Amino acid sequence: MVRRGQWWALAVLVLPVLLISVDMTVLGFALPYLSEDLAPSGAEQLWIVDVYSFVLAGLLVFMGTLGDRIGRRRLLLIGGAAFGAASVLAAFSTSALMLIIARALLGLGGATLMPSTLSLIRSIFTEDRARRTAVAVWSAAFSGGMALGPVVGGWLLEHFWWGSVFLINVPVMVLLLAAGPWLLPEFRDPKPGRFDPWSALLSLGTMLPVVYGVKVAATSGLSWTAIGAMVAGLALGVVFVRRQRRLDQPMLDLGLFANRTFSGSVITNLLGVFALVGLLFLLPQYLQLVLGLSPLVAALWMLPATVAGVLGSLAAARLAQRVRIPILISLGLLLGAAGFLVLTAIGATAGLAAVVVAFVLVSGGVALSETLTNDLVISAAPVHRAGAASAISETGYELGGALGTALLGSLATAVYQSGLPATTPTAAHDTLGGAVATANALPAPEAAALLSTARESFVTALHTSAWVGAAILVYTALQAYFLLRRQGNHPQTPRTEEAAMQA
Repeated sequence: MVRRGQWWALAVLVLPVLLISVDMTVLGFALPYLSEDLAPSGAEQLWIVDVYSFVLAGLLVFMGTLGDRIGRRRLLLIGGAAFGAASVLAAFSTSALMLIIARALLGLGGATLMPSTLSLIRSIFTEDRARRTAVAVWSAAFSGGMALGPVVGGWLLEHFWWGSVFLINVPVMVLLLAAGPWLLPEFRDPKPGRFDPWSALLSLGTMLPVVYGVKVAATSGLSWTAIGAMVAGLALGVVFVRRQRRLDQPMLDLGLFANRTFSGSVITNLLGVFALVGLLFLLPQYLQLVLGLSPLVAALWMLPATVAGVLGSLAAARLAQRVRIPILISLGLLLGAAGFLVLTAIGATAGLAAVVVAFVLVSGGVALSETLTNDLVISAAPVHRAGAASAISETGYELGGALGTALLGSLATAVYQSGLPATTPTAAHDTLGGAVATANALPAPEAAALLSTARESFVTALHTSAWVGAAILVYTALQAYFLLRRQGNHPQTPRTEEAAMQA
């Protein structure tokens, strides 16, 4: 039986999840304002958006194991304070570089929050049905927050300056710091073993160069710098894996990956978020810069997708009682693929209805599937390793989000630029936001011609990204079904240990 205190604890844990997911997408509507105020280059613009997710991806495994060691509640509260401070710095940034640094610090704070929330759910809710419902609420906050980001951003930008999209984090973090010590129990590994600083350094040395190399390749093409960074990261990864296999109490339990349910769910998370976040990077620009909607109006048209994401997550727990989980996961991903196909019908002058339908299908379908894969991930791991398991799952989330922005965003940028004449001004050639800003300073006939060409080129880029997104989700649906088809609706949760390790 679930106690009332458990649901109050879940309410507290939803707060940082909601903010972190909002922060992944809230900048979509602020990009045109950033382009005018801070004048970032095309590469800087992508860095502003996805450095947050890359830092998260690089630090999650380390922070997840740290939470198992020092206490998951303690790490959550430390991260909340850091996240709030970095939000203030981001809000008052005066240059593109300063904002990039602030976003990186937000990623550092966020890396302490995400594994703590999911691992605390694993420790607090020990019954399968209650845990799945709690994970559904957690997933609803995450998927709903990603879709809510543009809505919140649109409303704030209608009334305040772009820095307000960061300041909204501060009161929520204050509430977390005030309520967390009272409502959240503390959990930690009772026998964490000796801390191995070399494993910690190797984990960072593996993730950060790899994601940096991917970032450089996505924005500037496959260069020796990108190749060198990725090779260096992978080489350190080999050293890290060999060290973990030799240690009696490794920082990362590699045995988790031998579990097909665990590894298949993590891969499904990564690819599903890859497609969703890549879409969230492009759609706000289409609504504002192609269709000419104001931030608030565009945000309101995206609100149905927020509702779809929440309903998809909450429906997952109920549907799993009647339909086999692998089938549900695959159906959710195929629903998302159908949404991408709808996007291929939009044009430069009409397409609002198609955007709303497409975003509802993608948001609802991905949320449905990822609620179930998250539950499989944390139920496949022992309670004392819940932090590390959650961190791996969140690494898939964050890396998928960062790669979605970088790769689908870069693909769209490349297609957009290829459709413009060589004589196009540099700022207009780099981004659609730059084209709009350039057109504002031109005579009416020249401005109209530039905007028409730029918008048609951007729509072509969006079509290309939509076809790629649909293909990715169809592949992910098939892969998920075959990897997870032996999984029933009652995950094989370890039962030989204590249900919880309350400090």
